[in-house]
Amino acid sequence: MGNRRWGDRSDGKLIRDIDAMHYVMPLMYPNRCDNEAYMKLAIDISHTEEYIKEYNKAHPDKKIAIFDVVICAALKTLRLRPQMNRFIANQTLYQRNDVTAAFTVKKEFRDDGDETLARITSEESDTLESISRKVRDQIALCKTQDDESTEAMNFIMKIPGKHLIGAIARFLDRHGWMPKSVIATDPYQCSVVLTNLGSIGMDIGYHHLMNWGTNSVFIIVGTKKNTPHFDQAGNVTMKRELDLAFTIDERISDGFYYARSLKMIKKLVENPELMEKPLSTEV
Repeated sequence: MGNRRWGDRSDGKLIRDIDAMHYVMPLMYPNRCDNEAYMKLAIDISHTEEYIKEYNKAHPDKKIAIFDVVICAALKTLRLRPQMNRFIANQTLYQRNDVTAAFTVKKEFRDDGDETLARITSEESDTLESISRKVRDQIALCKTQDDESTEAMNFIMKIPGKHLIGAIARFLDRHGWMPKSVIATDPYQCSVVLTNLGSIGMDIGYHHLMNWGTNSVFIIVGTKKNTPHFDQAGNVTMKRELDLAFTIDERISDGFYYARSLKMIKKLVENPELMEKPLSTEV
């Protein structure tokens, strides 16, 4: 990077025009797992499901799924709401260079089936269609071979002195010096990590963040369900809904910014046509 300055990392730029509170918070509360904020969204997906149905009918070779819609909505929000793409490392606040998403892939749906790691990097020009293609390509790749990080971890397992290796790894991680081959598909080095519990019939919970890596946002996608809603007169209507659970490092911004960002994700998932234009297009 030609414009990299002193204090920047390979994966992020040091935020220099920082207010006092966001400067002090990482010093007072250095561990990411001690600063988890939990939020939940109930999303009306009646229009979303109709959109997916019509899209897949018109594009039988480019089918999309609800998980693709959520991933794309998260990536577009991170691009338009850049404070959500910050991270804290070594008690210092950085703006991440790339907008990335990660998720795990089960190679086989068995108790002893291996898991591997998938990661996609978004571009400003990406749309829902191209993000969906990247997701499908990654899943197909992961089901046939190990990712780079898994290969590196398999090699590390063979080296003696695991406690020393762990201490060195944590030191390198804090300073952004871990070899790229080790963290190539590490989900905790990404802007957002997502897990689709709905795909295995489970409802949402909240997933912890990690003190390892740089990830500041975790999203759990729950099951699709019919939910009763009551008006003031007590009349009941049923809505088709999807719950999303968020775990966010509260040190990277403030509650007002988080709330507006989550409202954007909700709007995008409920209106997927807004993601037919490039991710950089304002909403």
